[in-house]
This record gives sequence, structure tokens and C-alpha cells, in this order.
Amino acid sequence: MGVITKEHPKCMTEISHKNTILSRQLKQLASFGISEVVITTGYYDKVLVDYCEVLHLPLKITFVNNPIYDSTNYIYSIYCARDVLKDDDILLMHGDLVFENLVLQTMLDSERSCMAVSSTLPLPQKDFKAVIKDGRIDKVGIEFFDDAMAAQPLYKINKEDWLLWLGRIEAYCDANNRKCYAENAFNEVSDHCKIYPCDVKDMLCAEIDTPEDLEIVSKRLAEVNERTVYMCFSTEYIHSGHVAIINKAKRLGRLIIGILSDEAVASYKRFPLIPFEERKALIENIAGVERVVEQKTLSYADNLRALKPDYVVHGDDWCEGFQKPIRQEVCSVLEEYGGKLIEYPYSNNPKYKELDANHRAEVSMPDIRRGRLRKLINMKGLVTAMEAHSGITGLIVENTKVLQDGKTYQFDAMWISSLCDSTAKGKPDIELVDMTSRFRTIDDIMEVTTKPIIFDGDTGGLTEHFVYTVRSLERMGVSMVIIEDKTGLKKNSLFGTEVKQTQASIPDFCEKIMAGKKAQKTKDFMICARIESLILERGMADALERAFAFTEAGADAIMIHSRKKDPAEIFEFVAKFREKNTTTPIVVVPTSFNTVTEQEFKDRGVNVVIYANQLTRTGFPAMQDAARTILENHRAKECDDKCMSIKEIITLIPEE
Repeated sequence: MGVITKEHPKCMTEISHKNTILSRQLKQLASFGISEVVITTGYYDKVLVDYCEVLHLPLKITFVNNPIYDSTNYIYSIYCARDVLKDDDILLMHGDLVFENLVLQTMLDSERSCMAVSSTLPLPQKDFKAVIKDGRIDKVGIEFFDDAMAAQPLYKINKEDWLLWLGRIEAYCDANNRKCYAENAFNEVSDHCKIYPCDVKDMLCAEIDTPEDLEIVSKRLAEVNERTVYMCFSTEYIHSGHVAIINKAKRLGRLIIGILSDEAVASYKRFPLIPFEERKALIENIAGVERVVEQKTLSYADNLRALKPDYVVHGDDWCEGFQKPIRQEVCSVLEEYGGKLIEYPYSNNPKYKELDANHRAEVSMPDIRRGRLRKLINMKGLVTAMEAHSGITGLIVENTKVLQDGKTYQFDAMWISSLCDSTAKGKPDIELVDMTSRFRTIDDIMEVTTKPIIFDGDTGGLTEHFVYTVRSLERMGVSMVIIEDKTGLKKNSLFGTEVKQTQASIPDFCEKIMAGKKAQKTKDFMICARIESLILERGMADALERAFAFTEAGADAIMIHSRKKDPAEIFEFVAKFREKNTTTPIVVVPTSFNTVTEQEFKDRGVNVVIYANQLTRTGFPAMQDAARTILENHRAKECDDKCMSIKEIITLIPEE
């Protein structure tokens, strides 16, 4: 190294404006949580010791001097330090070695003893090569070329293997064989000291022996330091598992973290308790995070193509299951420009599951649950609700998800239908099931789910009764009650004019709405006025008159209903209502006009789509078929072939 090392040992050679070889090594070790370091010294011993002390790193450093360094090789330095090297697994490295963090991470992740080798680099003439035999390292030295790979003096060695090697080193030195490589001793015990190759391929892992090496390695190191790393989080709280993977990620380069938007989180898990800006600020204040960006969907594609990070870091929990297609897309996009996916083992710490369970319990509490529907409408523009009439159907609505085009789709809310509730009890849909029983259905569903609930309030009953219904629903945590502008014995709307149905007068229904709004205690609870004018064929003008009157009376939303398969009159109503009122949410139940897509509804100004009875209507035919199949075959075999396993059903039911 010439004049470069005339005043200090080679390990103190600067490789960047921030670091020497040694300071970088020590900082790397500290960042990986390694706390004890043994440094053997010789040339410029005091200079080296003083230098390490002023680095002020969280390391316990033991210095061991080789008094005859000028006439021995490093095998004797290890011999001098033997008494402090016998208690644990070790990392063994030369003081002139520069390596990137991913090399060290890969080696530390190995459960077996290993040495850094490269299958892509040419064999050097004068440096170490490792001979590979039966998948293990058989010999290490500069003289081997057959069956060999380029190797570097960087080892991670388990205690059992290290003590075998160290014992042979002691034997060499006791026999005054002190001028050879320590690897000479290893070669004699390699049958028992089992060290495996860790192929680092083209990653930076190189010794600096000459000024030319210094120039090459410094240039490569500058490139390593400019690498970027991308991760994505949806979390609302940070636990030690998050911190651990963030620490691993920031060792690989400049860390950019994507934060899922509120809409993406709501589609993937459940409505976030902490809004995007606060979650973003939380991550921005973590040491080592260089930049935080929004990720608008579960798909990484847009952000990856814009940022082109060198690495994407994720836990290995997405290799199977629901997120697998997202992972496949990430791999495909990385392949477009040469990026790399780094996956770390996902932590199954019971404490993290407990935190998630606590979060789930929190979002299911009435005061938090109640207001989420209004927030979802404001955030997404359009929300979807699926009918549920029991705890198990509630769990189906809660947990069913579909991944399409890099986005996750799930129902935003649950619809507690009087029709389905009555049908499940084998009773007609004429408001026969009393509110006490219907509230019990809400309790059953709320006990096992977290999503907002929309309640079918039928006509609302007498105004005096409706006041108490509002107070009860609000207290329970229901988000919205929908009441229809009819009076008398309730008949299902889909019968239309086939049965006698009486529509309430506008003043009377407005009075009921105003009484309900006055009774509620919070701003979160919503009263939706359902208009039956189109069902009863009283014309568009009547429907619109009622809609404007009801919103003026305080209705938080308007539901417009039709039993026609052609959605034209629904679209006409929405268009004309939106000409004068652009903010009040519009609710539709597309049981008849079922060809219209959610996006088309949203584009026209609809805010809530309720699938009002599909679980009931699909469930009963399946049960009838099961009963018939058993009767026809006089056994259960044919029926069981159509059945969901009990194990699958049980997995739907939460343990807590």
C-alpha cells in the first residue's frame, strides 16, 4: 500500500469521506446487534487502539497484541487471542476486507458455519480459493484451482466447528509453525470442522491489498451507498418486529417506505384508526428512513416503476396465501429493470398477534365502529354492503376478499335486513319479528366482526317508537338505519302494486326523520330515508319531491328503490337529484337492476350499494339440495362431496 499506510495500519485506510475500512466494519457489526469484538494488533498498535476509542461505538472491544507480528502470520495473532475466542460462535474477518451488508446478513442468517465465496468471479491467481467437495469447503488456500471458487476471508463459524479449527491452530503454533495461514490448520480438520460455502456472487466482498484495489473497492462502495430500498407498511402501530425488519432494510441502502393510503388499508384490512398523514409522520420519525411516500393500492407496480429501487424488502409471509399474486407482480416489475426482492422470515411472535387482536377489538367498539361508515363514504366515494343475518354470515362478509388487478376488494359494511332476519327465523317479512329479537341479531354479528352495520328499520314504526330505536341502535354502534316512507302493515317492496301498500305523507315522514335526528347523541349516526315512489309507480316527480323534503328534514342519506330490471329510472333519479344536491349520499339496492357495476354506480353519483339478500338466497337452495341428496341416496356420501369441511368452517370463527 506504500505511503498510504506509512503512519497507520492498513485497516485504517480511508475508503470514503465517512469511513476507514475498520470503522466501516465496526459500524456494520454494531448495526447487526453484535456487541463483542476482538481485534488483534501489531503494526501501529497504539494508533489503532486510540482510533477505535474515539469512534464511540456501542461495542466491547478487546485488543490482543501479537508481539512478533513482523515475523509471523495471522495464525499466530489468533493463537495470541485464543483465550477470548472460545466461548461463542464467531465471525472471523481480515482487517482489510470490505463487504456490503447483504453479504453479512446472508452469512448471519445461515444456521451452518460458512465462508464467503463467489461462483461468478474468476479465480484469482494470488488470493484465496476454496475447494468445494460434497457441498462443503474441503480446502482453502492460494494454491488450489481445481474444483475451487474465489473466496474471501470472511467466516461465520459455529462454536463447535470453531473449537475444532482453533485446536488445530494451537497445535500449529505450539509446534512453532507460525508463518502460514490459519487456513492451513483448517485444511487438516475440514472433515470434522464443517464449513459450507456462502455464495455471494457479484456482491461487494473484497480485500484491499494495493492502491489499485483501493480505487476499485472505493468506487464500488460508492455505488453500494447509493442503492435504494423500498418497503411498504399499512400498520398503525410500530412493534419490535417492524423495527427489526426496518433495521435490516436500511442496511441495504437508502430506505424509502411506502405507506398504504387509507382507502387501500380499508380495502385490505379494516378502516384505519389512524389516518394516513399520522401514519406517515410515525414512519418519518424512525431513524434511518430517508423518505416516505404514499402507496395508493396494494399493488407496488406504480411506485416501483417510478422509484426503481434496487431492493424491495418484505417478510416471507406473502409467499403463499392471499398476497401471493402481489408478490408475483413485484417480482415481475423488478425483473423489468434488474431490481431484487429480499425476503426475511416473518415473525410469529404471540405478542404481535395479541397487539393485532387488541386493535381488532378496538375497531369493533361501538364508539369507533359507528362513525366508520360516514368516513368510508367520504374517503372512497362508494361503499358496498352485504347482507348478514347471523354471526357466521357476518364472518363471511367480514373475511371474504378478492384480489384483482393489484387491488383488494371486500365488502365495506354489513346490511341487517328485516327480510333475511325474518326468513332465518321462518317468519314472514311483515315486521313480525320485534326489535328485541332483531337487536339480538345485531349483537350476534357485532360480537364477532368489526365492520360498520347498516340496519333495515322497515317503516320505523310510530314516531314515538322510532326515537327509542334510534337511541338503541346508536348506543349499540350501528352506523345507519334505513327507514322507508310507508305506513300500515309492511309488505316487501318487490311486490310493488301487487299488494296494497300505503305511502306515508311527506310531512309525517319528515316529522319522523326530525324526531330521530333530535334523539341521537352523536354526529356519527346516520338516518337514511328510503323512497318507495318508483316501486309504487307514483312517478319521478314524487320521488324527487320526497328526496329534497327528506334531506331538508335532516336525512343523512337517500335510498331510491326500483323493482325494474332496467336501471333507467334509477339513473334518472340520481342525475336529477345530483343537479340540486351534490353531497347527500345516495343508496341503492340493485336486487332487480343487477347488471349495473359498482363503478357505473359510482360514476353516476351513487355512494352506497347494498347487496340485500344474496347470502340468504344462495344458502337456502344449497341446504334444500343437501337434504334432497341425502333422501335420494339414503346416505351422506353424495351430500358430503358438496359440503365445506367442518375444519374450513371452524377457521372462519375467531378464537378470541
